[in-house]
Amino acid sequence: MRMKTTPVIVLALLGAAALAQVAGVRRTDLLRHDSVVPGREVVEVRVEVEPGHGVPRHTHPGDEVLYVVEGTLEYLPDGKAPVTLKAGQSVFIPAGAIHAARNPGTGNGVGIATYFVDKGKPLITLAK
Repeated sequence: MRMKTTPVIVLALLGAAALAQVAGVRRTDLLRHDSVVPGREVVEVRVEVEPGHGVPRHTHPGDEVLYVVEGTLEYLPDGKAPVTLKAGQSVFIPAGAIHAARNPGTGNGVGIATYFVDKGKPLITLAK
């Protein structure tokens, strides 16, 4: 199976969908497969974040599990304390939770994100 690498694309809802690239962040799609739960799918991606860069506040239409493979990534949930993750650590992000992520380190932060989401919905939606 050929992996597809693209800049991370986030979806903003402005009446019609508009796409915006996030500088310093790259996503490689690893897997997309129907779940055994009707109407759901599993999506797995590799996310690479350069030092000082990140993904703005957003949500997902299902649960996310993020495992840090390399470096440091910081998970920034709305209304809660930031969670700093180093290689070998994971975080669970519930469906619909507004959050951001960034790399506070000096080297690349790399994670594997696995999403259990509603099929056919945008994987990422910017928060207002």
